[in-house]
Amino acid sequence: MERFSHSKISSFEQCPQKYKFRYIDKIKPKIEKSIEVHLGSCVHHSLEWLYLSVKEGKIPTLEDLIVIYSERWQEKYKPEYLIVRKELTAKDYFNKGVEFIVNYYLQNQPFSDNTLEVEKEIVITLGEEEYKIWGFIDRLAYNLETGEYEVHDYKTANSLPSKERIESDRQLALYSIAVKQIFGNDKEVKLIWHFLAYNKKIEIKKTDEEIEKVKEKTISAIKEIISAKEFPPKKSRLCDWCEFKDICPAWGNSLEKQREKEKENIENYPFLKKFIKE
Repeated sequence: MERFSHSKISSFEQCPQKYKFRYIDKIKPKIEKSIEVHLGSCVHHSLEWLYLSVKEGKIPTLEDLIVIYSERWQEKYKPEYLIVRKELTAKDYFNKGVEFIVNYYLQNQPFSDNTLEVEKEIVITLGEEEYKIWGFIDRLAYNLETGEYEVHDYKTANSLPSKERIESDRQLALYSIAVKQIFGNDKEVKLIWHFLAYNKKIEIKKTDEEIEKVKEKTISAIKEIISAKEFPPKKSRLCDWCEFKDICPAWGNSLEKQREKEKENIENYPFLKKFIKE
């Protein structure tokens, strides 16, 4: 059975051509990822470390947390990461991460909300066809006062979604299903987004009827992907961040053109051959 995830389904919805490049053709992009993805990864890693320390009975200082973030940034950073916003530098993005972490730490200390797990892997089974959906919950907590399970998700994007978009979010709704499958369908689950660029927390709860609609829409989306015969490109403002833009036909490019260009470069500069990895 093919594995699915929220991000995999979203990739098809955003652009079927990108989906094909990534999941069917399995093309390795020239640009590994954007600076925004690197920023998000480093912040997530730092907050994961924070709560693992708390679970062990140790509350790190803010300075400790910034050191962890800085070390992770330096360890994983690559100069070739894509920066679309040319008015910003890698240093600007690094400083954004520091700001996110400082604000989060000061707002949430002493981190006594009874965290159960961080980066918890979940598997959801949907429909009679038993479609499998994988995912990772940034942080799962159990509120001792309300008796609710809390699914926490950290967002580092520089945008704040509308109320309607939050309420229609599929990712955390799927995680809510996973929590109920693990702990019992009668359990109450609260979904909590931390929009770090705005130092803002948004909380909602899904009714059973809303959960059923999420299941139906997700199954429908999966069926559409499975039955797809064509994967046309879909232009949007997200194209500037797409790692496959240099081979996308919507921008007059193709994999063949890219390979021809690389071949031409090698023919013009033979010494490049020893640097090319097959």
